[in-house]
Amino acid sequence: MNTKKTQGRLVRLTTDDGHSFDAWEAGSAESQHSIIVIQEIFGLTDHIKTTCEELAQEGFHVIAPALFDRVKPNTVLNYDQHGIEEGLKYRAQITPEHLRKDIAACSKHLRQEDHNRKTGIIGFCWGGLIAWLEAVQTHQVNAAVSWYGRGISDYVEHAPHCPVQLHFGDQDHTIPHLDIQTIRQKRPEVEVFVYDNAGHGFGCRDRADFDKNARDLAWKRSVEFLRQNLA
Repeated sequence: MNTKKTQGRLVRLTTDDGHSFDAWEAGSAESQHSIIVIQEIFGLTDHIKTTCEELAQEGFHVIAPALFDRVKPNTVLNYDQHGIEEGLKYRAQITPEHLRKDIAACSKHLRQEDHNRKTGIIGFCWGGLIAWLEAVQTHQVNAAVSWYGRGISDYVEHAPHCPVQLHFGDQDHTIPHLDIQTIRQKRPEVEVFVYDNAGHGFGCRDRADFDKNARDLAWKRSVEFLRQNLA
């Protein structure tokens, strides 16, 4: 990893339907590679901001939209049952069209220095599903990475428009093993990694299921995949 320090900052973006939202930006606009980071159902947490910082240290220009701003601005929830329930309530009020518009605003921001610059997306939990849907349903990204995205198996009939890499924990009780098998069978062109003894949220240091070994390996694979496919 590049050890050069990077300073994250909060920026304000506006979609083409007039919605203004916060986003966390890190890295330099002069970077050759750009990444959109998509949150879990807990909001724009310190974990997501740290992820942006770490990707910036790898040389990426990164931005993470506060998706809950559509419903309740400045929402950051705890990693507990109450946070899950509240996050699910907010998520239910955000339409797929809202998500596409927010991500499109992020993509436009990242490409303002170069309209032809390739842009990737990486998402966690809810964001993992969103990353998959961006790869399948739109042409806004050039590579997609999903960590423990629940529900992907419901959207595998259509092939992704860009390279995709998926990461799951084999002890993730929110994502049945049959779902992972379905993805592998329906979409053999997609890279799928499953980590032994890792649960849901294994990549987040603030969660009980954090697994350093699984996280570090998934991170290495993700960075290499994004760098290769955004070159």
